[in-house]
Amino acid sequence: MSTPLLKIEGLHVSVDEKEILHGVDLEIGAGQVHVLMGPNGTGKSTLVSAVMGDPRFTVTEGRIYFKGEDVTEAKTDERARMGMFLSFQAPQEIPGITLENFIRTACGAVSGKQPKLFAFRRELREQMARLGLDESYAERYLNVGFSGGEKKKSEILQLLMMKPALALLDETDSGLDVDAVRTVTEGIKAWHNAENSLLIITHNAKILEGLDVDHVHVLSKGLIVRQGGAELVREITEGGFASVKEED
Repeated sequence: MSTPLLKIEGLHVSVDEKEILHGVDLEIGAGQVHVLMGPNGTGKSTLVSAVMGDPRFTVTEGRIYFKGEDVTEAKTDERARMGMFLSFQAPQEIPGITLENFIRTACGAVSGKQPKLFAFRRELREQMARLGLDESYAERYLNVGFSGGEKKKSEILQLLMMKPALALLDETDSGLDVDAVRTVTEGIKAWHNAENSLLIITHNAKILEGLDVDHVHVLSKGLIVRQGGAELVREITEGGFASVKEED
């Protein structure tokens, strides 16, 4: 049996000494698409932030393994260099650094080698066109003055350029209109292949259209209470979380 790309064992996570996750177990294999759903405030963002190593979240018990290596104590930049990527629910504006320079610097930091400028710019323009972002945005400060939809497209642009092994997408579709959701989905599909994996948090089944969902996990009160396939998304969409019975 192959080693999971990501394995989480009995994860307990606290914020400001308040425990949010109470023992989460999760495995994601290479090439898989996993969906994390649940009511607001149940710990979904906490889970992906802890996996990425956000220092605001303290792992008090349990382990996180990535590519077979224990990364529970690893710093965020170390996890990024190993191939983890987190798309934020609310991307931050960073004055003083352009979108192009940010992505090129990030790609260099992850790979250990600065991308050649001409080839990088050519690929950047191609991916921006894919996402419907005007080329002029490459020279604008990162997310400064961007609309909500443009910020989310900027995140997917980073995903396409950095080519991580594991993408953690935290409600990338929130605040997007139907056309923007479709564009973002196409960007995710362009990135995803048999070698990488996706864990996406969403309340909207629209972004999942066109993605081959392997597993769905329902998080409630800091625990995964139900797991299933794509049919579980339909069940929640039609009946809400109240219709989802917890597993024994």
